[in-house]
Amino acid sequence: MSTTLSPELLRQYDVPGPRYTSYPTADRFVEAFGPADYAQALRQRREGPAALGLPLSLYVHVPFCESLCYYCACNKIITKHHERAAGYLQYLQREVELHVRELGPGQPVGQLHLGGGSPTFLSDDELRELMAMLRRNFTLVPRAECSIEIDPRTVSAQRLSVLKDLGFNRISFGVQDFDPDVQKAVHRVQPFDQVAALMADARRTGFDSINMDLIYGLPKQTPESFARTLAQVASLKPDRIALYAYAHLPERFKPQRRIVASDLPDAGAKINMLSQALAAFLSTGYVYIGMDHFALPDDALAVAKRQGRLHRNFQGYSTHADCDLIGLGVSAIGKVGATYSQNAKTMAEYCDLLDQGKLPVTRGLALSRDDLARRAVIMALMCQGQVLFESIELAWLLDFRSYFAAELEQMRELQRQGMVIVDDAGIQVTAQGWFFVRAVAMQFDKYLQADRNRARFSRII
Repeated sequence: MSTTLSPELLRQYDVPGPRYTSYPTADRFVEAFGPADYAQALRQRREGPAALGLPLSLYVHVPFCESLCYYCACNKIITKHHERAAGYLQYLQREVELHVRELGPGQPVGQLHLGGGSPTFLSDDELRELMAMLRRNFTLVPRAECSIEIDPRTVSAQRLSVLKDLGFNRISFGVQDFDPDVQKAVHRVQPFDQVAALMADARRTGFDSINMDLIYGLPKQTPESFARTLAQVASLKPDRIALYAYAHLPERFKPQRRIVASDLPDAGAKINMLSQALAAFLSTGYVYIGMDHFALPDDALAVAKRQGRLHRNFQGYSTHADCDLIGLGVSAIGKVGATYSQNAKTMAEYCDLLDQGKLPVTRGLALSRDDLARRAVIMALMCQGQVLFESIELAWLLDFRSYFAAELEQMRELQRQGMVIVDDAGIQVTAQGWFFVRAVAMQFDKYLQADRNRARFSRII
């Protein structure tokens, strides 16, 4: 795949846009969708085709962090009072019991992910308690993918062994940048040597895959400093890399108000850093999965891309078939059938609903036929890099060329720029277009086309 992307093209597509971990996107959820609607979706799953044993995906949100990272836009609670975790686990138990009441016991699970916050805020015993509770109520299938996000500042070699014993086979290190000045500017100091030693411990422990998260566009970052970070990352050779663009939205995310705006790199520097990263990772053997994900050729994600088996959910690209996702914990998002749901975003409201014996859902969406058809198109583009007209027509009983006439007209400009190829069979994203696949998918987003207030989304570049 070519990495010769012109600065002009990168600059043109340096615009806000959804990441399409779902369609419609979460900003379209409505409060009219509540606990009763979600409970009905769970019952319909139990009684429908999914009852034949299609595995679930589970996401558990652990909101606690010991210290504040200024760039963070996650739902989190900053505290050094670790005793708060015990009470939270009790509420998670109540939420799981409510799910089991609707779904039935022992539902198979093929994918489990612990995110946050910092899941490693929990003690070893609390992690054991959490995993035991999940195993009592669900059935992890053989070779289930079990992943956990790790703050390298809170984990030792001994803790890694505990995580492996608990069944976790994939781990993700939050790194962001190795430059000391950048780390101080975002209030997350973790020396390279500390992370390198922990990576070596993780390899010896035998995890199937190790991911590393990076961010470009942070305060104090320069193309020169980021080049050093890229070289350090390449020396560690994580199995996967997630490279995110920092979105500075201090009016929405209070922690970001502590970042000095004048310390942020300008658009030209950000584009330079992205170009550097693309060249560095691809030249050292990584496969570009899509958007902001890279993987080594033998990693399951790279294999899935080669075989056309990529999928996408609220955690990003996945090797698992499109399946129902149960979100557990404060602010967690789920997908069951043709519905999306999100739990209460504050701990007080989350606990209050559970105290009332209700599922803690405060908003969501029941998808229309148009939503489902457009979701199929967008996910085909985002995951397979192509959409075949006939497959959409057969699945949704529509004539693609007439139903999406306006969208196909918009494809002409993208085709002129070499982003896509449109023929009688369908739309194919080119090698160049794969770097801008969000821009291609955006053309089929009915809500986005009608909404010019797009600044709430992260930028494509």
